[in-house]
Amino acid sequence: MKGFRLAAASAAATVLCGTGVALAADLGPATGAPPLAAAVAAPATCTSIFDFFATSCQLTAYGIRVYGTLDVGIGYQTAGAPLDRFFPTGASYFLQKMNRQAMFGLAPNGLSQSNLGVQIAEPLGGGWKFVGQIDAGFDPYTGEFASGPGSLVDNIGKPTAFQSTNADSGRNGTFYNGQGFAGFSHDVWGTVTVGRQNSLTLDGVNAYDPMGGAYAFSPIGFSGKVPGGGNTEDTRYNASVKYRVNIANYRLGAIVMFGGLSAGNGADQAYELTGGGDFHVGPGLLSVDVVGGMMKDAVNLGLGTDSLFPVPTAPGLPAGAGGSTGTNNALSATISNNTNVMVLAKYIVDRWKLYAGYEWVHYAPSDDFSGFINNVTVIDGANTGFNPVTVFSNQSDQIFHVVWGGARYSITPTLDIVSAFYRYMQSNAANAATSGCFSRGPTASGSCAGTMNAASVVLDWQFAPKWDTYIGTFWSETNGGLNSGFLAHDNIATTAGVRFRF
Repeated sequence: MKGFRLAAASAAATVLCGTGVALAADLGPATGAPPLAAAVAAPATCTSIFDFFATSCQLTAYGIRVYGTLDVGIGYQTAGAPLDRFFPTGASYFLQKMNRQAMFGLAPNGLSQSNLGVQIAEPLGGGWKFVGQIDAGFDPYTGEFASGPGSLVDNIGKPTAFQSTNADSGRNGTFYNGQGFAGFSHDVWGTVTVGRQNSLTLDGVNAYDPMGGAYAFSPIGFSGKVPGGGNTEDTRYNASVKYRVNIANYRLGAIVMFGGLSAGNGADQAYELTGGGDFHVGPGLLSVDVVGGMMKDAVNLGLGTDSLFPVPTAPGLPAGAGGSTGTNNALSATISNNTNVMVLAKYIVDRWKLYAGYEWVHYAPSDDFSGFINNVTVIDGANTGFNPVTVFSNQSDQIFHVVWGGARYSITPTLDIVSAFYRYMQSNAANAATSGCFSRGPTASGSCAGTMNAASVVLDWQFAPKWDTYIGTFWSETNGGLNSGFLAHDNIATTAGVRFRF
């Protein structure tokens, strides 16, 4: 059945896109030309099974290219949580509420989301191309389509101390849970595409995160809070128009979401603008980009707590750990109006790539939410059936900051070492009672000020054109409001894996 689902994803991609040429993985564009415009400059077509596995050849025919990623591994965590069949990352590498016990086990999608897709860049003449792409992320161990909302539904009715890894996500369990769009590209006038597409902030994180958005080593890759401009559902717009253009060494871009929540989007309204460029500074190349955006009635889906009661101690926890833990017999959706600005920089010199990023997010109360809604069947593709969804407005203004930096050094042309540091900073909500806020501990309200610190290091060896193997360690810890309801304060996740990209 699992194999059939992946085959169906490929077939559906071909039907919707017609024909295609593909990006190798679920990453946004780096600095330079728009990603689809360069797709025609591809390696040779594969002529044998040996070529497919041992060379950089592509699966192409009649202008169609099928592409994909398979990323599998094993790992150890000091405070982990069981894998969930739907959650896009699989394992809870980054500290979450349900992380609670030392564990060794399977570690899927460590460097990137396993996926399968089709892309097209068909020349039309006069510098024009028809372009399109569709892809599906999946769990390489279960074959299930990636779905953050599906992982929430999996954990309805379970106390926190007994939950598998779960959280909301821009990947919603559809056969095009990555992207699914079509449009036109011109050598001079740029690229315009329509459909389900990455937000500009997600493109920015993928291009300027030292870890490239790796789930097992980057909090801004694991969680969509930062690349979604404050809400993970807005890492991808289900219905949008996106435009990118290069002018000399400068680039500009814009994206507008349309259709609102009724079209499966994670907000009722949204738009983003971006601008940047590449500059020769000293012996190296400096790339800088700025992204800004606004979302109205942005959705953050979670598990709703009906009541609190003492629960038995979960395996791996000391007696009494977790105290009173909530049962979750419903989903909840927090609605807010978000404004964000992201500033990004990268400097490449010799074997070094240096990265830095900053984002500011302002959460404001929504002025148009619907109170309590029963029998909601779809929120951004979440097939919740008859699970009731309680809808809340963000109750007051709150500011969220994130900063990060890191470096990638090429020890040899095929062996890289990467290190990075990340920090979240959340302000007290405007109506938070500061006397009830603590600098550390799960008793602090989520409205309280809080911090998150994380650091990681990875060794990545590309031992063949389509293959790399990696090992790394990712430490994360949360405090204050960002640790509200958590069973642990920190986690060290060490992961080793192998990735095949074609």
